[in-house]
Amino acid sequence: MSQYELIALDMDGTLLNSRKEITPVTLEALKRAVRAGKSIALSTGRCRPELTAYTSQVPGIRYLICTSGALVYDIWEQKEIYMRTLEPSLVKELLELSKKEGAMMHLLDRESIVQTDQFEHMERYGMGVYKPMYERVVTAWDDLYEAYCAAPFPVEKVNFYHTDLESRERTKERIRRAGLPVVMVNAESSSLEISASGVDKGEGLRKLCEYLKLPLERTIAVGDADNDITILKTAGLSAAMGNALPGIKALADVVAADCEHDGCAEIIENYLLA
Repeated sequence: MSQYELIALDMDGTLLNSRKEITPVTLEALKRAVRAGKSIALSTGRCRPELTAYTSQVPGIRYLICTSGALVYDIWEQKEIYMRTLEPSLVKELLELSKKEGAMMHLLDRESIVQTDQFEHMERYGMGVYKPMYERVVTAWDDLYEAYCAAPFPVEKVNFYHTDLESRERTKERIRRAGLPVVMVNAESSSLEISASGVDKGEGLRKLCEYLKLPLERTIAVGDADNDITILKTAGLSAAMGNALPGIKALADVVAADCEHDGCAEIIENYLLA
């Protein structure tokens, strides 16, 4: 029997193919893992509203390490196991800095919040592939900055979507110069994901394993991009997708097929259910 009891799966570029779907082969592998009593966690930069369509496909998925590790959540118990948010004063400052580049602003928390005019033209920011999902789940505000400042609240994560790489680098440099206590991770073509200091997917996995009283050595993490580095280093077995960045493949213990050809199913069959 496999020594592994839990698998943490990144979403975009890992569990999901380029059409943002779980393939039938991978879906069946997930269901077999659930029937075998294994635990499945989604390890993702997405927030809760953006995950419902997928967790409903596999009711056995119980845990979320979402918003890049800012929230660890038990779906069945509807329980927040761990949370580390950005404080309102910090969110305001970040939004001010993003406005200098005209970046598309996105607040990720209990709601997925964007600005209406930016949402309508997501392709400008390299995010067109996500528009169908956003149309289903986001809350759109006419003026995100003004509305947030009028009624601020702690936020799990902030994403800024830029029109090009140079624009993203300018935003990152402004944040560095301001000395803000945040973690910045590059994502997509020119996106910047921002979390509170100390937040990452690896820490999220640690908190989940503490909750479950499960040794980290009995976990598998699967990913493809830079925001997966910490969880790949934390898990007992690290697996990279065939489409992963070269550095991720070099870091991983094993490399599977790409997200178009059921790499996650391969890892589940060969290691979680071996």
